[in-house]
Amino acid sequence: MLILGRKEGERIHIGHSVTISIESIAKGMVKVGIDAPKDIVILRGELKDKVTQSNLKATQAVEASTLSDISKLLDK
Repeated sequence: MLILGRKEGERIHIGHSVTISIESIAKGMVKVGIDAPKDIVILRGELKDKVTQSNLKATQAVEASTLSDISKLLDK
């Protein structure tokens, strides 16, 4: 992990297509701007965890019903 210190108004470039800018720092909060291509998914950490858990639950539910459906088709 790379850790960088940045001041308000400074930027970090990742590759050729992603720029992170420090928009403001106040009252213990940093506002970050991210400029990236539309095909790059950007999620806050807590949202990524929720999405991952939700996807895992959905996959497990689909797998059970899909296996049952496949079993029925094979029995025919």
